[in-house]
Amino acid sequence: MKILTQILAMIMLALFGATVSADDAAIKKTINSFIPDSKVESIKPSEIPGLYEVSVGASIYYVSDDGKYLMQGQMIDAVAKKNITESKLSDVRKHALDRVGVDKMIVFKPENSKHQVSVFTDIDCGYCRKLHSEMDQYMEQGITVRYLFFPRAGKGSDSYKKAISVWCASDKQKALTAAKKGETLEAKNCENPINEHMQLGEDFGMNGTPMIITEKGNLLPGYVPAKQLATILNKE
Repeated sequence: MKILTQILAMIMLALFGATVSADDAAIKKTINSFIPDSKVESIKPSEIPGLYEVSVGASIYYVSDDGKYLMQGQMIDAVAKKNITESKLSDVRKHALDRVGVDKMIVFKPENSKHQVSVFTDIDCGYCRKLHSEMDQYMEQGITVRYLFFPRAGKGSDSYKKAISVWCASDKQKALTAAKKGETLEAKNCENPINEHMQLGEDFGMNGTPMIITEKGNLLPGYVPAKQLATILNKE
């Protein structure tokens, strides 16, 4: 994929040169033809002349200035050995989480918070339960944990219904802890952000839970022990 992206980028450079300007309407039309009802948030010149970086939700696409060519993949600076796309996606993830808002998350916060992470969780996922069972250790490390739900079995599944019952409980933290322990919750229903969480997880390219997003927007797939996570966050 990396080699293909670089070859296509070279072709784009040869075809369009460095003096072209973007046709925003054509670029938006191309994006919407592939992603119906999508909202283009920004169109910026990429590091490759003639190719534009287009931000759509939590994703980045590359489109030619006339909207004729669309690419999705990683742009690599071969000289600097830097993944340009991933560094941009970090900012995209941060902004996407900010749009969801902390009022739509279940938050566990220590008295002395040094860092925060956003964790996509499935109530019935084994490693998600392991992470939650060690919440005191994350608190000791000064890490605020902001939970979003991603029931892997999909909408309408038992895990999905449990997530809604947790969200609708009078004490969300207590209900989540009980559910993670396998306790049976009173079934409840109310207005909730579970579908929004799931869509965001899909936009982030989730392929398993838990998935941790650091405060800098970096993605850490899977369970990470508290001390190891603290070390990672301290180095960001």
